[in-house]
Amino acid sequence: MPVVEADGIPTHYEVAGAGPPLLMFSPGGFDSSGEAWRTVGVYRRLRLLDQLSRHYTCVTFDRRESGASGGRLERLSWSAYARQGLALLDHLGIDRAHVMGGCVGCSSALQLAVEHPGRVRGAVLYSPAGGVHYRRKQHERFRTHLAFAERHGLAEVVRLARATATGFTEDPRPGPWVRLLRADEDFARRLAATPLPRYLALAEGSARLLFDRDTVPGPEPEDLLALDVPALVVPGQDTSHAPSAARYLQECLPRAEYWNVPVAEQTEASAPARILRFLADADADAEADADADTLTAAVGIGGDGGRGPAGTAGERA
Repeated sequence: MPVVEADGIPTHYEVAGAGPPLLMFSPGGFDSSGEAWRTVGVYRRLRLLDQLSRHYTCVTFDRRESGASGGRLERLSWSAYARQGLALLDHLGIDRAHVMGGCVGCSSALQLAVEHPGRVRGAVLYSPAGGVHYRRKQHERFRTHLAFAERHGLAEVVRLARATATGFTEDPRPGPWVRLLRADEDFARRLAATPLPRYLALAEGSARLLFDRDTVPGPEPEDLLALDVPALVVPGQDTSHAPSAARYLQECLPRAEYWNVPVAEQTEASAPARILRFLADADADAEADADADTLTAAVGIGGDGGRGPAGTAGERA
């Protein structure tokens, strides 16, 4: 995979296929690598990446602090995750793209759409992470990590991270920067030397910013209600991807379509076909809007629709 500095962070990414661009925010929680589209759960079973890349230029990447991408010791936020994706679009010279999120990637995709709606043609939100049980699980992970760090110190956090192979989801004790602690010795030294109160504040603040509600984390509902971007919502069906989370997005997003098919009934044929139909419709809408803008601009050339300057007979008529 090539590497680019995206928002100042080394970012491993992959481009597959041909056609209109589709930026894909990976599933996988705090282990959201681009490879998750091929290896994790429903995305692997349905072969979504392989099938979508037959029609679209699919851009996948390792989220910061995941996979082979870098990161920073700072308070984590959905805006930070969105900036990484936006910087990748800039690097690739892509002005507008569809975005797709799987699981927790839905929150990052929506954050990008809310902050930069002009860069987004449409949004596919597949099995969005959310719900009360999801929030509680995330906060419990952070509590476990904070208690371990406070009791044993940051040097022991680094030692444990480098002595184990699991991610933050499976073993929260080493914390959300565990991948970097293993891969980057300089980062590990800096984290170990960070004053403990400052580190605890960063980690606790990250938990509050990322998981502050029982619906879908990410943009505020008022921002979703005002978002003029077509969206396809596909619900999940477990405690981390509660159907109520998907219904919340359906309620908030004014241009949402909802594919109400149980996960077990989604097939390798039906799921990609539904996504492709939505993307094609969104492309058609975007082209129609562009044609309307061009016509409006053309009508405005030479004054009021070419009818002459204000005060002439053309305007009065």
